[in-house]
Amino acid sequence: MSVLERLRSLTGDALRGMRRGIEKESLRVRPDGSLAQTLHPAALGSALTHPHITTDFSESQLELITGVQPSVESCLEELTFIHQIVYRHIGEEILWCASMPCSLPSDHLIPIGRYGTANVGRAKTVYRLGLAHRYGRRMQAISGIHYNFSLPGVTSEQYFGLIRNFRRNSWLLLYLFGASPAVCSSFVAGRDHELAPLAPGTHYAPYATSLRMGPLGYQSDAQASLCVSYNNLRDYTASLYEALTVPYAPYEKIGLREDDDYRQLNTTLLQIENEFYSSIRPKRRIKRGERPLHALRERGVEYVEVRLMDLDPFAPIGITAPTCRFLDLFLLHCLLKDSPPDNAREIGEVRRNQQKVALRGREPGLMLERGGRDVRLADWAAEVLGECEPMPALIDRQAGGAAYRSAYEMALSLVRDPESTPSARVLHAMARNHDNSFLRFALIESTAHKSMLQHLELPREVRERFTRLAQESTLQQRELEAADQLDFESFRQRYLSYDQLKV
Repeated sequence: MSVLERLRSLTGDALRGMRRGIEKESLRVRPDGSLAQTLHPAALGSALTHPHITTDFSESQLELITGVQPSVESCLEELTFIHQIVYRHIGEEILWCASMPCSLPSDHLIPIGRYGTANVGRAKTVYRLGLAHRYGRRMQAISGIHYNFSLPGVTSEQYFGLIRNFRRNSWLLLYLFGASPAVCSSFVAGRDHELAPLAPGTHYAPYATSLRMGPLGYQSDAQASLCVSYNNLRDYTASLYEALTVPYAPYEKIGLREDDDYRQLNTTLLQIENEFYSSIRPKRRIKRGERPLHALRERGVEYVEVRLMDLDPFAPIGITAPTCRFLDLFLLHCLLKDSPPDNAREIGEVRRNQQKVALRGREPGLMLERGGRDVRLADWAAEVLGECEPMPALIDRQAGGAAYRSAYEMALSLVRDPESTPSARVLHAMARNHDNSFLRFALIESTAHKSMLQHLELPREVRERFTRLAQESTLQQRELEAADQLDFESFRQRYLSYDQLKV
């Protein structure tokens, strides 16, 4: 069956059942653009237990999480409310609008997230210490958007078909929405890189789309040795099981602990499942104390998590409605298109295409690899978008209006005109208004976003709900700390036991 035939076979209920949620990371920075060194504000509640406001790697790196929403509008409304709540409690600080970090201090001065004295909270901190030892803290200070997507009635096998197609074509999202072509020079200081100086304090690549997703970003030479298969749930979980259970010599050299101070959770290639850097993940909600791999093996895939989206520095909340709608279209296309099994050669092509588009995506005539042959990025993009063309009308018919058609036409225009892509717009704005300074551009945009969000009305019921959530989350953390009966080492061994990964 063709994509169009499969699309027509979807019922209206299935399309109306499409759900999405957003997880958005942002650094807290001082008014001068330097990284905030303050603790996570107590008025926001506990970063360990709050359902919508937590921290990612750093104590200074907020993670804002929406619920599962039936529409793009409701998802972005909730994300906007969460931003407004945050701004009521961070004083003069600003949420950094860009994926690549602000002016960073020395690596050891980037504060790691703290989650209290409960075993589960201490484990979160030790995990982050492990990330710092393995990859450095600067890399972990990169921020992005995770887009969670589900459709009713989709099986694990179908989700893995979606994932394989997503990986084949994910370079298109980097081209369309990548917005990190430049970095603060503090980020690359002392590192080997391919970037050129653009202005004092700024490095860039002239045709880059998403340095966040390139060799300088969320990449790992160690994980590159993993050949993870996405052909089915069994093969995928088996690949990760080995990475989670077999000691890895370079990480054994780091050591597990020094006296009473832990350096990492364990010495395997992946400490826990979340350490796996993939552009998309199969996901399943977990029960308290349950390992994600066990949940997948026992109950199958519930949704997919798209992990390659840069923050849009021109959007006050980091993402726009047209971008969300195109993601819906793209993910539907990945679900409905035939998805042959992957293989080692294709996995290598996927990795090389991602890195090439991240660093050179707007380069005229850029060639990508496809099935052992070279193909022009523009031709491949036109083919994918051509296959998506019937989708907007059907979804718009269910929802009313023409919003999905507009999002689709936006993507077409970005393919036709690389200079209108977000990455090109960032460089144009830097050159036009900010003397080619990445820090100045991002700081001024971030400050404008703060002002806009602070002037929006915040409904009283939203204020009251988040006040209650903050209080409840603080109480929940205290209850967890009081309920612990195991010492941390016993807790660590029990949680990381291989039996916890099996069904």
